[in-house]
Amino acid sequence: MSTFVVVGGDAAGMSAASKAKRDDPALNVVVFERGQWVSYGACGLPYYIKGEIQSLDDLVSVTPEQFCEQRDIDLRTGHDVVDIDPTTRTVTARADGNEIVQEYDHLLVATGATAVTPQIDGIDRTGVYTLGSMSDGKELREYVSRARSEGDLQQPDRGPACQFLETCNGPVGIVGGGYIGVEMAEALAANDFEVHLFQRGDRVLKQFSEATSETVLAHLEEQDVAVYLDTEVKALAGNEAVEAVVTTDERVPVEMVLVGTGVRPRTTLAEAAGIELGETGAIATDRYRETNLPDVYAAGDCAEAEHVVTGEPMSVPLALTANRHGRAIGQTVAGNPTEGGGIAGTAAVKAFHVEAARTGLLDYEAREAGFDPITETIDAKSRAGYYPEGGTVRVTLTADRPSGRVLGGSLVSEYGEGAVHRSHALVGAVTEGITVAELSDYDLAYAPPFNTTWDPVLTAAKVLEGNR
Repeated sequence: MSTFVVVGGDAAGMSAASKAKRDDPALNVVVFERGQWVSYGACGLPYYIKGEIQSLDDLVSVTPEQFCEQRDIDLRTGHDVVDIDPTTRTVTARADGNEIVQEYDHLLVATGATAVTPQIDGIDRTGVYTLGSMSDGKELREYVSRARSEGDLQQPDRGPACQFLETCNGPVGIVGGGYIGVEMAEALAANDFEVHLFQRGDRVLKQFSEATSETVLAHLEEQDVAVYLDTEVKALAGNEAVEAVVTTDERVPVEMVLVGTGVRPRTTLAEAAGIELGETGAIATDRYRETNLPDVYAAGDCAEAEHVVTGEPMSVPLALTANRHGRAIGQTVAGNPTEGGGIAGTAAVKAFHVEAARTGLLDYEAREAGFDPITETIDAKSRAGYYPEGGTVRVTLTADRPSGRVLGGSLVSEYGEGAVHRSHALVGAVTEGITVAELSDYDLAYAPPFNTTWDPVLTAAKVLEGNR
């Protein structure tokens, strides 16, 4: 009997395990996960902390018991894989002080990513959090719950770091203005915290267009989030517990700090086994997600994937990519070689009452990739002008000037007014490599409650083509 071993029990790992077992029931599938949670939606953690999602269990797609009993997968939680030996085709895992050696015929490394810990003095103080796991989310939810139980969140005389976070009622700091930073600003502000967000760069959501970033920034400030741009955090001051964020220019009192400065691929195990990394720092693979070692695959946040515009490897830690590539590896291991597709860098984010999406290459990215980009930004109605509801969709569209090829776009609108769903048309355009003239002829849906006759994406394409 052939054995497929998976290291890592989240999106890529469990998708691969499930698909392989479904397509080849005779396959022995063994999954090692060092934590207790598997197949969970980490992207939902800010909304759990906010209180919109009531239980961590709600974020779990399939429980360990279901994988074992219903899918016949040998899932071993609490098992930390510490060694991969490609010569003997074995992995070694530790659990409860014991070592387990497991042979494999096929191996998937799906070790995910870990939160970046910037070099900031005091980052190890009590009251400093990251949000990279379910346990992190549980701790932050407990922090918010303790604060809410105190009643008045505006009391000015609470002690240092809320007496080690037992009764916190004061201002909080967020270091990093990316996805996690923006989503957690909403989660904490919704619970009546005074939120201070510190961003080293000159704008929030730097992965989006400048127009999108400006719209989101203005909305954050409308929601009384204090945003500090071009601000480097020098220290998280205090004694045992954090008491203030110290920047180049000032000292801001806080009683908790969330550090959300991004993630990096978790590759230590792979490197030790001789698995090669790519230029991005993630694991290099071929189009079937196989590494330089035979029958050893990598997928998810720890692995590279090919960008649909440039054809170059990229590292984009997003859930859909992990699920697609995990599923493809499962098919490959079961005897049906499957590529799983490239990536366009598509992403979305919600900030209070605003939603934003992006895909492909934006202006600065296109320039770095060797294109001669042209970019236009337009504002358009989200619904028919005579319809009693609606808002504005701001579309930033980038194309290659000589060829007219659509390279990417960024959209922002009021929440529920369609920026995210409209981005799907751009994903298709970017992936298929069509021109802006061809995009302007897309037959998109129209009805007054949903759209204008000329969808904002079509309007942006027409404007860009006219100015090219």
